[in-house]
Amino acid sequence: MAQFIVRDLEEDVKVRLKRRAALHKRSMEEEIRQILRNAVSGDNPPVTKLGSRIAARFAKIGITTESPELRGQHPRLAQFDG
Repeated sequence: MAQFIVRDLEEDVKVRLKRRAALHKRSMEEEIRQILRNAVSGDNPPVTKLGSRIAARFAKIGITTESPELRGQHPRLAQFDG
């Protein structure tokens, strides 16, 4: 088993970890193990691309135009008339 030493952990973070461990009826060490397991587990939802997040945010207010992702497209210079 691996061991980690965390240096320079803020006191308030330590206090909150201790509280969280007590809430879950675990030792602080076991609570930290559980936090680390959850952080790297495959249960995390996939990251949604920016365009999809923007479309989802405005979907409730009636914007119906799709916001396609810019997959594989190269940037283009802006064209100005004048």
